[in-house]
Amino acid sequence: MILLSILGEDICMAAVREVQEETGIETEFVELLAFRQSHKSFFGKSDLFFICMLKPLNFTINKQEAEIEEAKWMPMEEYASQSKVNQSELSNMIANICVAKKEEQYNGFSALLTTTGHSAKKCYLYSNNI
Repeated sequence: MILLSILGEDICMAAVREVQEETGIETEFVELLAFRQSHKSFFGKSDLFFICMLKPLNFTINKQEAEIEEAKWMPMEEYASQSKVNQSELSNMIANICVAKKEEQYNGFSALLTTTGHSAKKCYLYSNNI
């Protein structure tokens, strides 16, 4: 899922919002597992792609028909073994990260609330726990 941060929305808030809008599932942000940036990709613009781990607060899927073709719960290993996931190197790498996280063999990035260095504005620093 590609998350677009709008009007200064933080990554963790955007992930929670997007999942709720597109699936009806309420979630809590757990951590950022990985991210990718690509320059001059869609329409010649830069693209940021975030893989976030969220904790579901409900389990009834109510998918947004205009944007989601299919949505269902499945074991991570089943997801990772799908042929469509293994068709691209990026999708395969993401699936491997998710399986490793499930098996507690991968540390993602926690969202640590802090302030900017020049003001008291709140922001998040995404980092491995120290």
